[in-house]
Amino acid sequence: MKGPRRAPATEQQHSAGGVVIRGEEVLLIATAGGKRWQLPKGHVEGAEQPPETAVREVREETGVTARVVAPVSGIDYTFLERGVRRISKHVDYFLLVYESGSESDFAPREGVDARWFPQAEALEKLSHANERRVAGEAWKIARDESGNDSGGSR
Repeated sequence: MKGPRRAPATEQQHSAGGVVIRGEEVLLIATAGGKRWQLPKGHVEGAEQPPETAVREVREETGVTARVVAPVSGIDYTFLERGVRRISKHVDYFLLVYESGSESDFAPREGVDARWFPQAEALEKLSHANERRVAGEAWKIARDESGNDSGGSR
């Protein structure tokens, strides 16, 4: 008879990502064979600061160069990786504005697609409620920064 299963140790991870806005559009990436739409993000590496990570990850995952405008609320979640490693992840998010590049230059190893969506559609498309909250907050900051309270269609 086997003893009780021991829960795997929890590994802490720190990532950063961005809500990239271009006019009335938000940039999203597709993963999981196109079944999941999300904000671009990735691991903070070495001495890198989270805003630097957000810019780098957006460029790597989407082909787009963007500039950080403001921090946005982060998220925390835990998941089981491959059924064996428990990961507790904190993700710092930032509002970024488009500078250059094309989403057609996204890295296929990072996802299956990168695409611009109108703000309201992007919020509907995002697969996770916590990312919808972050994107909504970023949109509000962008609207306040520009002095425009239309904020796109809702």
